[in-house]
Amino acid sequence: MWDDAFPSFLIGLREGLEAGLIVSLLVATLVRAGARNRLPMVWTGVLAAIALAMSFGAVLTFTVASLSTAAQEAFGGTLSIVAVAFVTVMVFWMRRSARSLSGQIREKVTGALSMGAGMLVVTSFLAVGREGLETALFLWTTARAAGESTGPLTGAGIGLVLAAGLCWGLYRRVLKINLTRFFTATGAVLVVIAAGVLGYGLRDLQEGGVLPGGTAYAVDLSRSVDAGSWYSALAQGVFNLTPTMTWLQVVGYTGYFAVVMTLFIRGVHDVRRPAVTGAGTAAAPREPQGKRDPLGKAVPPVRRRPAWVIPVAVVAVPALLAGLAVAFGRPEPAGAQTVAVSETDCGKGFTAPEPGRQTFRMRNTGDQTSEVYLIDPATDAVYGEIEGLAPGTTRDLAATVTAGTYAWRCVPSSGRTVTSRAVRVSGGGGAGAKAVVPVTEHDLAAPLTAYKAYVRRGLASFVTQTRRLSDDIAHGRLARARTDWLTAHLTYASLGAAYGTFQDYDQKINGRPDGLPGGVHDKNFTGFHRIEYGLWHGQSARDLKGPARHLADDAVSLQKAFPTQDFDPGDLPLRTHEILENTLQFELTGDADQGSGTELATADANLAGTRELLTVLKPLLTTRAPHLLTTADAEIARLRHLLDAAHHGRTWTPVDRLDATARARLNGVTGQLLEDLAPVPDLLEIRKSA
Repeated sequence: MWDDAFPSFLIGLREGLEAGLIVSLLVATLVRAGARNRLPMVWTGVLAAIALAMSFGAVLTFTVASLSTAAQEAFGGTLSIVAVAFVTVMVFWMRRSARSLSGQIREKVTGALSMGAGMLVVTSFLAVGREGLETALFLWTTARAAGESTGPLTGAGIGLVLAAGLCWGLYRRVLKINLTRFFTATGAVLVVIAAGVLGYGLRDLQEGGVLPGGTAYAVDLSRSVDAGSWYSALAQGVFNLTPTMTWLQVVGYTGYFAVVMTLFIRGVHDVRRPAVTGAGTAAAPREPQGKRDPLGKAVPPVRRRPAWVIPVAVVAVPALLAGLAVAFGRPEPAGAQTVAVSETDCGKGFTAPEPGRQTFRMRNTGDQTSEVYLIDPATDAVYGEIEGLAPGTTRDLAATVTAGTYAWRCVPSSGRTVTSRAVRVSGGGGAGAKAVVPVTEHDLAAPLTAYKAYVRRGLASFVTQTRRLSDDIAHGRLARARTDWLTAHLTYASLGAAYGTFQDYDQKINGRPDGLPGGVHDKNFTGFHRIEYGLWHGQSARDLKGPARHLADDAVSLQKAFPTQDFDPGDLPLRTHEILENTLQFELTGDADQGSGTELATADANLAGTRELLTVLKPLLTTRAPHLLTTADAEIARLRHLLDAAHHGRTWTPVDRLDATARARLNGVTGQLLEDLAPVPDLLEIRKSA
């Protein structure tokens, strides 16, 4: 998050300081001129500008959601280019104008005072509004590039708060800032950041089909750079440098940086004379303190409306307009068809679409919740789906349409499956269409049988190993017990895909003390981790004899119960991802460790369990995603190599003793493997469309 926050922090600081200087000088001048009654006019303009900027951001966020995926990419790329243009102009203007900025601001303030109260509203509104619109645009593009909004919004907020603090200090004449040096230093950094935003924008335009070369890669380090490492996240968050970049991105990035930075540095020599400015130094002509009659008596001002009316209006009007734009300005995606579905008539209104990325508006006109699939009727392959489309609701379904035959299949919550008439799409080639052949319980029957046999073999070994561990502790052989504890624990850890089937036995055998009232001393803390805590915290054989016996008994009970337990075949595809998710959450953080320091050994056993799952699922995955297994095998080999480096005979390096680089590499490779395996549950989901 914090790497994504830095660019927004810098833009918030610069834009906030520029707008704040004008506002602080307006306030200081009014106070010195004895015209405090005009301060509400200044704050009215500021509030109106803030409302306008926030409304602009809302319109950007909500209206783009109505576009198709390709249109979103094109729209985002275009705004990224516009944001780069704004930032570039701002950088050069601030570099050139910083030396005389204080004088320019005083001229604006004096002019506003001489033209009356209305100009105070206009001046403060324009000062803050222009910077606010630029900030909103830049924030939107950086949040889109980062894929999250928390970091950019946090960074911008900190920058704006700091800018407000600096302006307050200037107003109080506490601070003096060399504007030339400040805007030169931050300008150089912004040129680097803008180059990254340009590269990201060009990539968006390529993915949106506006620019060519989307598959012509100049750099592809995805196999050698850890995507989850701190340095990779920092480079992507701050500089928008990614492991994979096209030739157009590289040329755009380097070309912009080389040209703009050269011109920027060359121009710095022209503004070397420092200029120190502080707020509160400007004086303005003292305004009359009110109208007077011919005899010189003061005439009280006539108040025609409550004081709160104008501030509320200038804030409410932009918000209202933004709401109307969001509510009524979200057009139906280009080329979208409205397709009606029900339990009796599926696909009403469906006509042959144009090739390319299409969005279909699915309307459930029936009385039952339905699952809706866009399929190839010849093979039942699924191009897109909506689950749980409730009666009377409309949802969008986006899919890539190329040459082929398409139909809709509706599966109501009760009743028979209904399939629409098929339509034929000509042209458009075959690239880009991603169809998934649906999986049935019958398809998963053979992998499930094979995996159950693997679990039964593992449980047989597990029972023998836990008995040996109990015997070690009963005879006081605690050193041997530590070795046998690890052997038994690793056997159990390699059966990760069956944990959901083990029911209550898993908590008894491998439960952690988290959430127990007494923690590690709670009477309900049992199993492996209870024994681990005792063995590595100096407890006696007498203290551990009972827990060890209970563990051996639970192992026997689990072995007897497993053949009759319900093993959902749909769990197999899910576990390919979930086992390593738990590894990343508990083992690679050390949260599960109770003293043995063998978290990486457990991670290695989890990896073995994942590899076994992929082996039994290989026949189904090979026909649906032939390259997935090759990629996953390469990542598994990388992770296994890293784990082997922490294995020294019978001992393992504890996670908390790994150096920062090794730990980051482990997390990065595990995260990449998780990303590679993420499509498996969708590819092998049991669908009713078959």
